[in-house]
Amino acid sequence: MYNFDEIIDRRGSRCIKYDVLEAEFGRADLNALWVADMDFRTPDFILDALRRRLDHPVLGYPSTGADYFEIISDWVADLHGWKVPAEQFRYVPGIVKGFGFAQRCFLQPGDKVIIQKPVYHPFRIVTEMSGFEVVNNSLRPVYDEEGFLRRYEMDLEDLERKIDGRTRMMILCNPQNPGGTVWPEETLRELAEICDRHGLIVVSDEIHCEMVLGGRKHHPFASVSEAAARCAITFMAPSKTFNIAGVVSSYVIVQNPALAEPFFTYLESNETDYPPIFSAEATRAAYTPAGKVWRSEMLDYVQGNVDFVDGWLRENLPQIRAVRPDASFLVWLDCRKLGLEQPALVDLFVNKARLALNDGTVFGDEGKGFMRLNVGCPRENLRAALESLRGALRA
Repeated sequence: MYNFDEIIDRRGSRCIKYDVLEAEFGRADLNALWVADMDFRTPDFILDALRRRLDHPVLGYPSTGADYFEIISDWVADLHGWKVPAEQFRYVPGIVKGFGFAQRCFLQPGDKVIIQKPVYHPFRIVTEMSGFEVVNNSLRPVYDEEGFLRRYEMDLEDLERKIDGRTRMMILCNPQNPGGTVWPEETLRELAEICDRHGLIVVSDEIHCEMVLGGRKHHPFASVSEAAARCAITFMAPSKTFNIAGVVSSYVIVQNPALAEPFFTYLESNETDYPPIFSAEATRAAYTPAGKVWRSEMLDYVQGNVDFVDGWLRENLPQIRAVRPDASFLVWLDCRKLGLEQPALVDLFVNKARLALNDGTVFGDEGKGFMRLNVGCPRENLRAALESLRGALRA
């Protein structure tokens, strides 16, 4: 029904992915496969909803309507089997901003925040720029018989060793970015027990939770146990799934009144719980039966892209291996067998193959020898990118 093979020229649309290439990579003539939005057309039922609202000549202060969080609550329950009352939801103007809000609400100068590298880099950036100390509980790599990375696991013994009297918070990436791991329910349950016992707040970034591949099931951290529900602040959004990151339609879920009352008061006092007019319209349009159909077809296409990249590399560039993600359109490439230092690896991709991918070390030193590839694009674009990479290596 939907055409994900359509090539859409996004250059000149004031988008980060294409229009800041020269500033970020030193050149603009690159195939952009980095920023985590997709090159697929935003679905028509969302664009039509925004156009209908624009048909009205006044763009005044909006009201979300009494049923807004009921709609979101029903979607979360249907997709994840997690039933949360609508009053436990609030709007937030972006998940990364939400991390900062939670830290400013609950932490004091000198407090520590645990992250698990390699991980989405704003976890570290927001924490450090807010004046708090980052503690790294590195993920444990699991390798296949050829020595390529297969997946990551949590090192919960190391986590508990690193908790001390100043540790107040952990930021969890669930599903994990950049590795694409959907964390097992038992792992999350053990994590919750440790954090609850030590009084840690777990800020759970679940922005990729709607993009689980291959029939797998996402487990919202707060849903796995009573201990998890007590310590969790959960962030979700339709932005990755429906390619609407530009309208900023995130939301937060907090079940424990001891956390919800101060955090929701903090959001309200700064008027950051008030969605702009197009955020609410886009979310309402996304979380519908039409959205379920689009999501299903999009995920099938993304899974096909993952399969294509994995198979192509195995056949044509066996020194590089795709770490097959459990979720999302982001693929972690294990390039360690090329034997290149990280600057040379980045130079290979950018200046020789003319490809803009994320440097693996952005996600921590654990990302040395890795690059992150965005496969949320037409398959022919991926084919051209891989051919360029093969040509660069031959040269």
